Amino acid sequence: MTEPGAFKLTYATMFEPPSELDVYFDEKLEQIKSNLGQEYPMLINGQDCFAEEKFESRSPINTDWVLGTFQKGTRQDVEDALAAAKASFPAWARLKWQERVALLRDVASQIETRLFELGATLSLEVGKNRMEALGDAQETADLIRHACDVVEANEGFVVQMESDPLKGFTSSNFSFLKPYGVWAVISPFNFPCALTGGPSGAALVAGNTVVAKAATDTPLVGRLLAECFRDAGLPDGVFNYISGPGEVVGQTLAGDPGVAGITFTGSYDVGMKIYRDFSRGQYPRPLILEMGGKNPAIVSRNADLDLAAEGIVRAAYGLQGQKCSACSRVIAEESIKQELTDRIVELARAISVGDPTERQNWMGPVINRRSYGEFSDLAEELSQAGRIVTGGAQMTERELAKGYYCSPTVVDEVPKDHRLWKHEMFLPITMITDAASLEEAMAIANDVDYGLTAGFYGAESEAQWFFDNIEAGVNYANRSQGATTGAWPGYQPFGGWKGSGSSGKFAGGPYYVTLYMHEQSQTVIKRMP
Repeated sequence: MTEPGAFKLTYATMFEPPSELDVYFDEKLEQIKSNLGQEYPMLINGQDCFAEEKFESRSPINTDWVLGTFQKGTRQDVEDALAAAKASFPAWARLKWQERVALLRDVASQIETRLFELGATLSLEVGKNRMEALGDAQETADLIRHACDVVEANEGFVVQMESDPLKGFTSSNFSFLKPYGVWAVISPFNFPCALTGGPSGAALVAGNTVVAKAATDTPLVGRLLAECFRDAGLPDGVFNYISGPGEVVGQTLAGDPGVAGITFTGSYDVGMKIYRDFSRGQYPRPLILEMGGKNPAIVSRNADLDLAAEGIVRAAYGLQGQKCSACSRVIAEESIKQELTDRIVELARAISVGDPTERQNWMGPVINRRSYGEFSDLAEELSQAGRIVTGGAQMTERELAKGYYCSPTVVDEVPKDHRLWKHEMFLPITMITDAASLEEAMAIANDVDYGLTAGFYGAESEAQWFFDNIEAGVNYANRSQGATTGAWPGYQPFGGWKGSGSSGKFAGGPYYVTLYMHEQSQTVIKRMP
């Protein structure tokens, strides 16, 4: 392996990895592929649990590959997991914060020990290319460690306040941040490791117990991650893992009055339904929603167009556009729009599409048949509204016919009032338009309900203007590594404004872990002798 400190894998550094990463990835991939098709249980109260009904998970790379058989969790399974989490909460909450930090650091170490197993599984189950997959696994460890770092830096969030100016008495005043109770984590298919492990780690180090529900498309990664929490030595019931359909497992979690808080990552429509349902409880409870984006890249006439095109293509087509941070809108000043379009198209046509476990392929399949069909529907709609410059087709030649492969697509000349300028497609499609000025480009960029990420390319003197005016949570200027994508814990806190997020505090940032705690003020008065 590369010497310690010589290479740190992040989404920004993954484009030139050391060759050792490929060697280890290939070794683990072969082991996993030779052992596909097993049955995997849920994890409730530290025990493997099975359900009467099962479901198969097949790879979107090749639907002949059965990755495993999984449990279709029931309402009773959810209730059992919640009961286990509730029973284990008092002892876990009373544990010294230093002990919780030590255990969660052990979870991060377990993840790193299994980095290539998790990475190869992510490739097979999600369709990520190998560096995106390894990045998902590494980000999980780094998210957990960052939450531990914040708790440690703040000494467990115990703060001595001022003493009351009382005559004849002394006062002792403290502020404590304390956990809420049982926390539900409902995660998406696109980052099933980081967006399960990261929120779970933050909730746990804060002193809550957790019930985690994996996306139906990615139960295997969820199970492997659950084993990392278990094997780090967390007490039984502190972390529980449920698989099964959202309409049963997810809705039961959202509707249970014993759930103290929820972290959900997914679509705007589902997130807002959870928001409304959860608000019907007996009293307000914390809800952390991360809900997608319609992310723009604004390109000034003063931009380095090679750098801009590279950043846009990486952000538009990484993970087949199935990132809430994907760059789906490009708004360029009129004088450079055609030249920029030409460079984007040239790079898009050069993308190698195929089995993403193979080193030479950068784009893999979309996640399932529904997304595959939506791609065709949207491409047809866009071809009627504007001009598909490149792409727009499902890819069915040879082995690609066994998976859900779509071509990287660039669309031009779509009227600015068309609905797809504001609709999150979650597919490898990006649309480009022009603006008469940067002010007009900014108005277009902000005229959406979302506010997750945004990118800008232009003169250094223009960058601050961009940051001052953009309505988004995560913003980049002149970034070739990804116009709108690539945040990393400890480097770029990740979260959204407007319809992209509910909390205003971002994962991987200095304030995120406090979302999992509420404040208690404690005062003790003593009579002076």
